[in-house]
Amino acid sequence: MAEPTNTPMPPSTPVPASTPRSSSPAPPVPSLSPNAIRSAISPPMPPGRTAPVRPTVLHIGDPIMYNPATYAEFSQMFEVIRPSAAERERIEFKRALKEHRWGDFSAIFRPFWGTGGEMGRWDAELIDLLPDSVKVFASAGAGFDWADTKLLGEKGIIYCNSGLAAAEAVADFGVAMVISTFRHLPWCMTAATFADLSPTGSLARAAFQNCHDRATAVSHNPRGHVLGLIGFGNIGQQIAAKLGNPAFGMRIAYYDIVRKSAEIESSFRTTFHPTLESLLQASDCLVLCAPASTDGKPLITASTLHSMRPGTRFVNVARGSLVDEDALADALESGIISAAALDVHANEPKVNPRLVRMATQLEEGNPGPGRVMLTCHNAGGTVETHIGFEELSMRNIMAVLRGQPPITPVNLEFVRGKS
Repeated sequence: MAEPTNTPMPPSTPVPASTPRSSSPAPPVPSLSPNAIRSAISPPMPPGRTAPVRPTVLHIGDPIMYNPATYAEFSQMFEVIRPSAAERERIEFKRALKEHRWGDFSAIFRPFWGTGGEMGRWDAELIDLLPDSVKVFASAGAGFDWADTKLLGEKGIIYCNSGLAAAEAVADFGVAMVISTFRHLPWCMTAATFADLSPTGSLARAAFQNCHDRATAVSHNPRGHVLGLIGFGNIGQQIAAKLGNPAFGMRIAYYDIVRKSAEIESSFRTTFHPTLESLLQASDCLVLCAPASTDGKPLITASTLHSMRPGTRFVNVARGSLVDEDALADALESGIISAAALDVHANEPKVNPRLVRMATQLEEGNPGPGRVMLTCHNAGGTVETHIGFEELSMRNIMAVLRGQPPITPVNLEFVRGKS
């Protein structure tokens, strides 16, 4: 599947008792041939009156899990059709669009990252088959590099992501990763859990003592250091609020394509850098929290890495495609980067083997100063995030089809008005 991995929520995932959810969509849905399902039919109209025609929404992926009240309102406003998993496979999905199987639907709704992407990348091959009636595509997730949002916009379709719902979870994870780069947590954790099967346990004791003795000399408090944020949207601003406050006391700087207002800069006590190179040269720790580039080219390359001061720390909670991982490994080996933490990877679910070795580095049989924290695209993965994905996706569609402004659009500059 062409789509990047992003915090899937399988149906079997346990949910805390305090989290409101429904075990099935609300209201119940009867089956519809051949495989799709529709929302419940509206109550009968009084004699002599005709039921208004409701816009149709194509729901791709799993049923709603967390927001039954909103879904009840949603399914009363719209005729919801949910294609089966088999119909969502690319070949069958294309066939269905060509056959006009689901009619002139007005919106596409994808509430989960783990399902609904079976058809792969939304490129010209799919987008050109969409009926002209489609006005909005609302999806879970912050990233949208799996969809050609420019082409969608040129067809008159507003694409809305759900990054706002994931911002707090990603920011929290980013904070943990920043701390890891200052305190060398991968080394400390690996040494403490080093498996030693020898009868005396001497290697495990040596690993523990080695870390205890040596980690201090390379560890620092974050306070007073410059945190450079590449991208200053919702996630970047939340990271700034968490690490720039008195609790951590970091000095915040940022680079973004569009400079934020003086009011925003003042509220976060941040310094704007007009170029990426300027930010790289000023920062003690860099956090990449920008959207994936539309051209698919990395932002962090051998050239940009050499613009950094020796010993800089690096964190990526954005997209793996933004980083030349071999160049990053080179920078770690040379000391330009002293420590790194990556939640996202260029070839997910595969992780760069050089970075894996650096995360679990051995020195003379003992875990040495592993300088890389690697996680599995977990930053946005909380129950609260998925509650927000569902809710925000529905609210975006409800707003657009009511003729109101979308809540979280990403491609308005490309959208042509529809008559």
